[in-house]
Amino acid sequence: MNIAVYSGSFNPLHKGHEAIIRFLTQKAGFDQVYLVVTPQNPFKDAHSLPAGQDRYDAAAAALARHPDLKVKLQDIELKMTPPQYTIRTLDALKAREPENNFTLVIGADNLASFGGWRYHERILREYGVVVFPRLGYHRGRDKARLMKEDPSYKITLLKAPLVTISSTQIREGMAAGKDMSRWLM
Repeated sequence: MNIAVYSGSFNPLHKGHEAIIRFLTQKAGFDQVYLVVTPQNPFKDAHSLPAGQDRYDAAAAALARHPDLKVKLQDIELKMTPPQYTIRTLDALKAREPENNFTLVIGADNLASFGGWRYHERILREYGVVVFPRLGYHRGRDKARLMKEDPSYKITLLKAPLVTISSTQIREGMAAGKDMSRWLM
């Protein structure tokens, strides 16, 4: 099976994430999405993030309300010893399920800084990435820059709709007392 590995904080899981999951399985050729809740993103402040298990439980509750999604929640990083680098996660999934093909899902914001990821070369050669658009980022330019590094890299720019809501906006709205429930899964 072709599996899209969609990793993130998911703080909280929202309609934008749902749209991406649907796009991956309905339009991008993936059989299933593995949603991987990350305990700690090395590029984010550890003190501002609720515990990984709490976010995992919230994601499980959200996904239970959408049984039609071809998604499987994964706690693989919650069980790994730190640091939970993406390459370790992908390697562990491949070791556990050698019959499947795994591809990492990232936003254009992550593609812009992908050269700073641990073993990004291996991720791009062995697994590849599919990149959805993000406001303010030029995926084509970032892909071209990385392809100069190594033309064998597997980078696919998805022709997906632009998701304009973010977890940060939802958290900020909630903190300001706004009803953000229409954006939650």
